[in-house]
Amino acid sequence: MKTIPCPCGSGTPFTACCQPALLGTTIPATAEALMRSRYTAYTLGDARWLLASWHASTRPPELDLEREPRAKWIGLEIRSRRTVDADHAEVEFVARCRIGGRAQRLHETSRFIREHGQWYYVDGDIHE
Repeated sequence: MKTIPCPCGSGTPFTACCQPALLGTTIPATAEALMRSRYTAYTLGDARWLLASWHASTRPPELDLEREPRAKWIGLEIRSRRTVDADHAEVEFVARCRIGGRAQRLHETSRFIREHGQWYYVDGDIHE
């Protein structure tokens, strides 16, 4: 059986990296692991995991990943990670994609909160 690398770019097989979080069999242990699983969910069009891992205070009521034109995610770079305290963290990343054949990038510092042992995405600041 062929080992498929995880879309998040960790260098780990998908089955041992982000897939268990997307399937709901594990909870990401760090804010960075959650961020990587969310990137992977975007690459796979998994709106269910994106909404489930989004903090209730900022989560949209729905997420339409099928709008045209759909982004083709092609790479993730973690620039930095910072623990604010035991239940708050930030992850700076650059995600690259193609939309309608044009290369684009999203550079963001995302904020995460841990509640009852589970990390959630709260919001982020986009860097121009």
